[in-house]
Amino acid sequence: MWLGLASLSFQWDAPAMSDGKEGGKTDCVVHDHPVPPEEMARYSPVRDPDAEQDIARYVELETEQDVKHVEKVKEEYVLGAKYEIWDVVTDEDRWWVITNLTNLYSQKHFPSLDYTLSFHIGLMMRLRSRSSSEEESDYEPFEELHRRQQQAHNRHERAIEPEEFQAIGLMLRECLLSLIAALRRHVLVPHDVEHPKNADFVGWFELLMNILCPGSSNKQLRHYIKALGKETWQLANWLAHDRDANSAASSICIHSCDTLLGHAIQLTVRNRTGDIDACPRCKSRDIRSHYDRYIGPDGDYYSTCGSCGWSDHPETHAKDSNVE
Repeated sequence: MWLGLASLSFQWDAPAMSDGKEGGKTDCVVHDHPVPPEEMARYSPVRDPDAEQDIARYVELETEQDVKHVEKVKEEYVLGAKYEIWDVVTDEDRWWVITNLTNLYSQKHFPSLDYTLSFHIGLMMRLRSRSSSEEESDYEPFEELHRRQQQAHNRHERAIEPEEFQAIGLMLRECLLSLIAALRRHVLVPHDVEHPKNADFVGWFELLMNILCPGSSNKQLRHYIKALGKETWQLANWLAHDRDANSAASSICIHSCDTLLGHAIQLTVRNRTGDIDACPRCKSRDIRSHYDRYIGPDGDYYSTCGSCGWSDHPETHAKDSNVE
């Protein structure tokens, strides 16, 4: 059984001390309280500060509590899928955080780690069977899109009449327009390029994909993603105006939007992280992408190496330059 360091209480017997009476001795027991959570990080032999920061931000966003300590407990592989298990201590509670998809569980209600992991895997399998959407933690810079997608999914589950399915088409149309607004915040569009009108989804999407998929090597990918964008936009508009709209058409349209948004976000992440295949320091291919909402005016991505700890975070570069 694993025991978190923050939960340990260390005790030892000091040398027997006289109580002032002949032959009378008492045992002196000291340090009978847990080590403060915020002090535990210095005793962790292996740390991953960027991953810890991602987990801490996730817990603070979900709970509105201040995180005091984050510690990875272990990794489990089930049917080829990796699950990272974290022990997180806040100023009010203590949580298990399990990834793929990321979710948190109060240790008051889930004291057994093995049971929690089993519960989590079952829950995630049920969620995946209902939706093929991307992992929630991947949507941090695209929260509005994720919210709009979820609203469309929820509306579809309750819809019965044609006009209710038409409303889903309108929701997906607005979701696609929000995608353009989000991409424009994270993709640098040259000033000398003519900008389409704000409501011209197809025009903006083609322009942005030309930037995200440049060159002859990306010709096939660029052609596919632009065609998918145009067809998905037309499908959402058709659904919104179809007086015979039904569940099958709504479901296909929703999943088409999910696929398009997932592709666009993946290309944006690749663009912002420079598509790094190997660590420039140790040449490892264990490259991870992270998002920091405090980089620049609108937040941005950065990369780290899981092998040597290299990072291209702006603050890390600034510290390295000062050292040099």
